[in-house]
Order: sequence, then structure tokens, then C-alpha cells
Amino acid sequence: MIGGGVTHELEVRRSRFVCTLARVADEDEAAAFIAAHRRAHRDATHNCTAYVVGEHGEITKSSDDGEPAGTAGIPMLEVLVRRGLTGTAAVVTRYFGGVKLGAGGLVRAYGQAVAGAIGEAGLVELRPVVTMTAAVDHALAGRFLGDLHARWAQPSGVRYAAGVEADVAVPAERAEEFAAWAAEVTAGRARVRRGAAGHVEVPVTS
Repeated sequence: MIGGGVTHELEVRRSRFVCTLARVADEDEAAAFIAAHRRAHRDATHNCTAYVVGEHGEITKSSDDGEPAGTAGIPMLEVLVRRGLTGTAAVVTRYFGGVKLGAGGLVRAYGQAVAGAIGEAGLVELRPVVTMTAAVDHALAGRFLGDLHARWAQPSGVRYAAGVEADVAVPAERAEEFAAWAAEVTAGRARVRRGAAGHVEVPVTS
């Protein structure tokens, strides 16, 4: 998915193509985003749209909004699909500059506007994680927390009471490895429990 919402502008033969991308959870969010954008840009010549939603990007929709059929929404959608995106909606707002671009020119302009916006937004991958909680005695806490940070990640929470508890998100497939590591570095004195599952966003590098 995209790293976040972004707006990117492209000018082609005096026409302005302004692409706005948003992260959306489902079709309802995509439709609401598109409707709000169209209301905000009623003065535009066209507000062409495309979105991909669903866990596997199985739901897609596009609109040419008055441009010649197949010259706007479909090229926009093809860029989203080709980049493997889901949970993403795109609106390209066109302000006509007085020069007709022809079908091929429109296809290129709308596709390039979306591609440029994706480049600015960046991509992230959702990776499954699980929160692991490790409890140790105060005597072990200082060294254990240092080792935890160096070997795994900065704890998301540390609580001090009769002992010290630290929460850390680890890749779901490494939960057992974490428990074994905690036992090893504390000579079996750490008490580990598995908590909630979730996801973290990891930037995708080309």
C-alpha cells in the first residue's frame, strides 16, 4: 500500500493533471473520499477516479468522468494494479488548458499522474507481528532491556512493579525464537507470554 496520502501535479500542454492518493479501508471509504474530492473541485474540467480495495486487491473500479472512454480511469487503475497496491484510491483532477491531447496523450497523462503520486507517497508492506511480554527481576532488568533493544527492538512499554515487564513487537513467525532467546539470556529466569497480534508498516525499497 502507499505510505500515505499525497498530491502530485503534472502539466501536459497547458492542461494540469493533479493526482490525489488516499489510503482507504474499503469501498465505502473510497467512495466517500472520491465524493468529497469532487465536491471540493467542482470547478475542474474532470475528476477521474480509480481504486483498488480488498485483502488481495480483488475489488476495483474506475471512472473516466467525461473523458473519452478508456483514456483516464482505466490507465489510472492499471498503474495501481501494476504496482500491486490495494487499499488505495486515486483521483486525477484535470484543468483543461485549451489543447486537445488525443486518446494516446490522455492515457499517458493520467497514468503518469498516478505513477508520479505513488513515487512521492512511497510504498509500505504490512508485516504480521505479535506483542511478546517478558518479565524479569529488577536485578536482571538493566542488562536485559539493553539486550532486548539491541537484539530485537525498542520496547513499546516497560512497567516497574515487583519485577519489570517489557512489551516488544516481534515478527509473528519469530515468536518462539524470542521466547527461547529470553530464556537463554536470563538463564531461564525470564517469564514470557504471548499477547495481541497485529501488523507493522515496513517501507518497501526498490
